Amino acid sequence: MPGVRTWAALLALAALAGMAPYAWLNATTLEQRKAPYAAVAEPVAIVLGAGLREDGTPTTLLARRLDIAAQLYSTERVEAVLVSGDNSVSSYNEPDSMRAYLAAAGVPRDKVVADYAGFSTWDTCARAQRVFGVRSASVITQNFHLPRAVKLCSSAGIDTQGVGDAGYRARTFATAYGYVREIPAAFTGAYQALVRPEPRFLGPEEPGIREALSRPR
Repeated sequence: MPGVRTWAALLALAALAGMAPYAWLNATTLEQRKAPYAAVAEPVAIVLGAGLREDGTPTTLLARRLDIAAQLYSTERVEAVLVSGDNSVSSYNEPDSMRAYLAAAGVPRDKVVADYAGFSTWDTCARAQRVFGVRSASVITQNFHLPRAVKLCSSAGIDTQGVGDAGYRARTFATAYGYVREIPAAFTGAYQALVRPEPRFLGPEEPGIREALSRPR
């Protein structure tokens, strides 16, 4: 039977192995992640969905992402916004809710393009590059999710800057849970970054981003 020290060593090794993908995502995206005030200009902002309330409006965390996108647009650090979320059923439409929120925040509707098949972070990044033709972008999400989002968009072929929302004061429990959730999610993220699987739904190329970038502010 293994002794106490052997079991302790095995548990320590297991813990290290369990943290390895999370540590890799954080270490390899460090230079690409910025606070909103430090973000540099990019042609496109990609806003990842984060759920809707029962009344169909964005959740607090999603609203904070959208607020950052609106801030980047108003300060001329982005020219078009790609909002990506779930619209797999008619009663749940993240992208249209996100577009409406940005319009109310002062972003022209013709500068906001909707991706209705952003079923996961990888799907959003892969479709942004392959369907919408995004080559360089700021991806916007909470800080706990930012390393995975940056790595996946970079792996999809996008020159990516991550712009993060801290979120602690607004949603303390949800933010803490987000950091915990990212540890197992990092295994899937690392796999997707390395293997680059097909998204759940790809579909034909869409000209929305190209058209939004061609329109004057």
